[in-house]
Amino acid sequence: MPLIIIIVSLIALKYFEVGPFAGISWWWIAGLMGVAFIWFEFLERMFGLDKRKAHEEIEKTRKERVKKTFDSHKRR
Repeated sequence: MPLIIIIVSLIALKYFEVGPFAGISWWWIAGLMGVAFIWFEFLERMFGLDKRKAHEEIEKTRKERVKKTFDSHKRR
């Protein structure tokens, strides 16, 4: 996500010609977009980062459900 924020910021700075970013080539920005594409489409899957995030979310939901179940049994 920080890579996407950097790319959007660079696009805005280049478009509005702010300071030293006015002289930067659009190819640098396009290159960063290519890096972001490769990261999110290939490398993230290869390292299993996409599955890890999904697994953490499922685990969090499971723990909340277990806690809710035990809390309801304690009140009886």
